[in-house]
Amino acid sequence: MSKNNTSSNRREFLKTSGLIAASTTAISTSAAAAKSSVHVAENNTVNIALIGCGGRGTGAAMNALSVQGGPVKRVAMADAFKDRLDTSYQSINTQKPDQVDVTEDRKFIGFDAYKKAIDSLGNGDIAIFTTPPAFRWVQFSYAIEKGVNVFMEKPVTVDGPTSKRMFALNEKAKAKNMKVGVGLMCRHCKSRQAAEEKFRNGDIGDILLIRAYRMAGPTGYAAVENAPAGMSDLEWQIRRFHGFLWASGGAVSDFLIHNIDEGCWAKGDWPVKAIATGGRHYRGKKIDQNFDSYSIEYTFGDGTKMMVDGRTIPGCKNEFATFVHGTKGSSIFSSAGHIPAKSRIFSGQNMVKDEMVWKFGENEPNPYQVEWQDLIDAIRNDTPYNEVDRGVKSSLVTSMGRMAAHTGQEVSYDQFLNCEHEFAPNLDKLTMKSKAPLQKEENGKYPVPLPGLCVDSEYEFDFED
Repeated sequence: MSKNNTSSNRREFLKTSGLIAASTTAISTSAAAAKSSVHVAENNTVNIALIGCGGRGTGAAMNALSVQGGPVKRVAMADAFKDRLDTSYQSINTQKPDQVDVTEDRKFIGFDAYKKAIDSLGNGDIAIFTTPPAFRWVQFSYAIEKGVNVFMEKPVTVDGPTSKRMFALNEKAKAKNMKVGVGLMCRHCKSRQAAEEKFRNGDIGDILLIRAYRMAGPTGYAAVENAPAGMSDLEWQIRRFHGFLWASGGAVSDFLIHNIDEGCWAKGDWPVKAIATGGRHYRGKKIDQNFDSYSIEYTFGDGTKMMVDGRTIPGCKNEFATFVHGTKGSSIFSSAGHIPAKSRIFSGQNMVKDEMVWKFGENEPNPYQVEWQDLIDAIRNDTPYNEVDRGVKSSLVTSMGRMAAHTGQEVSYDQFLNCEHEFAPNLDKLTMKSKAPLQKEENGKYPVPLPGLCVDSEYEFDFED
């Protein structure tokens, strides 16, 4: 396999890794002034349109409405399915009734609903993309056309072609001075930020090894059974998108991306290749495409390793944390899940209390809330803010590890980026009457990864419009 390095050396990484991705710093003052529609309106109200009304979308909307410093209102909603929109509306309206102004004519249903929701927005407003990740490039394209600010959930891509597409689209977004946040909220965690600054200052020496874990019981809809009677495969795959590679990148891309991203942040670089293992151990009647366990070894350009382990098997030891080992000491970068991180640094490698030399001593603000405060502050103050390039790289590196597990091959950054296999082409033309991007085999089951047997793609597929 190719040993080509990525162009993402340490200098490039640091350029794209701040809270506000510095890819936007190249935007000139004149370019920023050329597109005033991304700035907050005269009345200082920031309106939001929620596109994708599941649990994560509802949570993101609540965070947006809780931002301090000026009024924020929700004015439009869009989803492929009415029941999800109605549930989300009731939840948010109950908690934030004074900030919900979504009339019946601004509740949009269907695959084209995102366009109507975006069309409802004006100067300085934000479209929230919490739809399945496969649709991210489709909806981002329209937001760019309209010049609307965006918050998009992770991952932002699931394969090589969509990664290239998002990089190209973001150049257009930067040219319009759009403010774009990506839901890798751990980057906005004050505890992790303080620890990362100490890493850069050499407090633990040269980083040699990173260990990241998300090992728990069943997570989200990573394990999926057959669709209820009368429901199409397409609808079921969208409703249970965590289980299908075309829709979300599966469990690795949807859940391990946070651990992988913060590990790359700690190292200050992006890995150049990956090898991995995994398996389907206890699937029973489950028909999704995920493994029950994943173990990924990433290699950075200097030879440093990052080990990432994911598991969704009940009855096993749980671990949800990231650890960093250096030549002068070690760090618990995060622990106990996403919140709180409880970052600490130790003089040795055992990470015991007697060797602790630093800990984040303050209460940690919720990073889900901080990322929204940062985005809206940037809109109100008209400061550069664009996290897309970094979000694409995090998504790409995560998918690279997933592909290594699913094919049984070593996969490089460049190989994945230039792989021509696109899980679901032409998603911008999808309708409810379309054939699902993933079709069942003759045995009535969906194709699954076969490491060592199917090595050029993650499963055997035959997509038809």
